[in-house]
Amino acid sequence: MGQLLKRSLSGIVFVGVLIFSILYSKITFISLFFVLMLFCLYEFLKMISLKSIFPYIIGILLFIFGNILNVEDIPSKIIYEYVGLFLSLTIFITFASILFAKKEEVISHLGKIFLSIIYIVVPFTLIVQIPFLNSSFNYINTTILGVFILIWTNDTFAFLIGKNFGKRKLLERISPNKTIEGFIGGMIFTFIVSFILSNKFLGISQTQWIVIAGIVSIFGVLGDLIESMFKRQAGVKDSSNFIPGHGGFLDRFDSVIFAAPFIFIYLQFVQ
Repeated sequence: MGQLLKRSLSGIVFVGVLIFSILYSKITFISLFFVLMLFCLYEFLKMISLKSIFPYIIGILLFIFGNILNVEDIPSKIIYEYVGLFLSLTIFITFASILFAKKEEVISHLGKIFLSIIYIVVPFTLIVQIPFLNSSFNYINTTILGVFILIWTNDTFAFLIGKNFGKRKLLERISPNKTIEGFIGGMIFTFIVSFILSNKFLGISQTQWIVIAGIVSIFGVLGDLIESMFKRQAGVKDSSNFIPGHGGFLDRFDSVIFAAPFIFIYLQFVQ
């Protein structure tokens, strides 16, 4: 009972802080996700046994550069003039980091840095872009809040239906508890909720909400499976114990960090 209470309380606090930061202002939203990116990066680097400050340096630079237009009213021309300089600096820092690796671990060291940037930093940078992808390019908090509601809907109903009705395993060698029935059930309820959101959250169209529901249902599950694969390889149950009863921050964001780039690409394309 004590464990259940602790899990419930930490879950309520976690969701409450997330919703508050999204609804209060774009600054609280961007700031929270900057901190969350650093926590997830820490957990992932620990999982893949990489002791290096360079992913943090590159991650901070990429996140700040990727979102500076959303925070300050800086002419885009000035930003784009520095794109080449920024990319050159990022590549330089990445390759310079191998000077600090052991001779026999150079390729592995470099590969892990690139993996941490692609898997953690890029998705978090794109997540923060999603509320700005609308016809006015203003911060619309209901867009990103809706994405999280769809993620939570998919996870919750996939678990409930899989637990009660699941018989056929989805990918047993990676995640023994996931079932095809749970996957389909989660997808159906995610589509249902997307219809509800389209009538309440008007920042984007009904068609866009339906497409996002499809992206969440497919790529969110893939993200969960991929993180399970990393944890299985590392021999750990959770990415950390930062959130009592829930594991780590990466455990809570594994679905959204994989779905976010595809949501970003879709909304960027339709806008």
